[in-house]
Amino acid sequence: MRDPRMKKPATKEADIHTSLLPELRPPLERKSTDTDDGGASVPGAVFNVSTSIIGAGIMSIPATLKVLGIIPAFILIVIIAVLSDVSVNFLLRFTNIGNSRTYAGVMGEAFGRIGSLALQICVMLTNMGSLIIYLIIIGDVLSGSQSEESIYLGVLQEWFGFHWWNTRAFALLFTVLFVMLPLVLLRRVESLRFTSAVSVLLAVVFVAISTVMAIVALWEGKTQSPRLFPDLAHQASFFELFTAVPVIVTAFTFHFNVHPIAAELQNPSKMVSAVRISLILCSTIYLTVGFFGYLLFGDSIMPDILVNFDRNSDSPMGSVLDDTVRLSYALHLMLVFPLLNFSLRANIHELFTKSPPSASDTTKFVSLTCSLLGLIYIAAIALPNIWYFFQFMGSTSAVRLTLIFPGAIALRDVHGISTRRDRILAALMIILAVITSCVAITSNVTSLTR
Repeated sequence: MRDPRMKKPATKEADIHTSLLPELRPPLERKSTDTDDGGASVPGAVFNVSTSIIGAGIMSIPATLKVLGIIPAFILIVIIAVLSDVSVNFLLRFTNIGNSRTYAGVMGEAFGRIGSLALQICVMLTNMGSLIIYLIIIGDVLSGSQSEESIYLGVLQEWFGFHWWNTRAFALLFTVLFVMLPLVLLRRVESLRFTSAVSVLLAVVFVAISTVMAIVALWEGKTQSPRLFPDLAHQASFFELFTAVPVIVTAFTFHFNVHPIAAELQNPSKMVSAVRISLILCSTIYLTVGFFGYLLFGDSIMPDILVNFDRNSDSPMGSVLDDTVRLSYALHLMLVFPLLNFSLRANIHELFTKSPPSASDTTKFVSLTCSLLGLIYIAAIALPNIWYFFQFMGSTSAVRLTLIFPGAIALRDVHGISTRRDRILAALMIILAVITSCVAITSNVTSLTR
């Protein structure tokens, strides 16, 4: 049996991948000084993974229950959570036995430069899209939005009326410069553990208030009867049911942050436990907010549930609760933002830079960070709708990051470590992902062209 402490010959590609993040070694290769140099803790990893998972997906989960019905949606959430756990296990096992220490590096070992390039493009599409969505939601909360059907007032406009300083463009600019920029300039994932803890707490507050409001509405007889199964009689097409699947897949897409978070752990083998704890926590949050959100608003629920809270205020206390829900979730997204930006920035650097980045090259780091932030801000001002973002990302790049790429790595098995069970699970993941993705893309294109 090969001694895991034996140092493997380095390759040029492995060197490039390894240079971007702290090295993720198997436990036997970790140096004894890790405890002294500020290695990350498991609770910190749990908070960072949970924050990576619970982004904007939580507010679209109730809308999926409207499409699928309660029982199919619950089953699907559990299945995607289990498959996410399996896929992360694939990634970590092949990382520990191979030379590369990033997701792109593992794909490169299995499929060469084309594999790593495909991974980097998917990460950039998914993370860039998610960060744009975050700013869109924050803009909706602070300054409102309007469409052909309705006008949605933001919290600042409700409190202070319409002024130049609470317009969407200015409110988002202020948020980007004074909240997000200081956070995205941090160079270590572990530095975000406290903001991630606050972010998870704010998500729990969002769920708790939604639950209380739903229970009170149920007691007063104001809730609607939620459907246990999809209403096929009123569906424009049976295949539209598949458009909800990418939303849930996107809600569990966090694989791009597995390697950066694990690389800073004192004991990287604990990453498996951290991921499982996070998946259980986030699945519980998704199931809770999905059920009580759907119970509270019924078929009137919007793709962005935060919009519904603006329409539920029939008392001063109700108005306070509505504003608390919206502001807490907006702040939650502000704290999620730097985690996704971290892997986005690393993958862009990895894609366009042929030589390892210099640790002292602050100018390049700051310029890339500010350029990305400016591009995301401009896109968030120009693009108003988030539902199609989720459908597109979930059926293309997100499903590849979560299911297809990890399954393909296990099937390729360049190190000969996949078991028969691994290959069966990997094949099922890929088949499920490809079928769902194709049907969802077709349904989305059909609905857009009507």
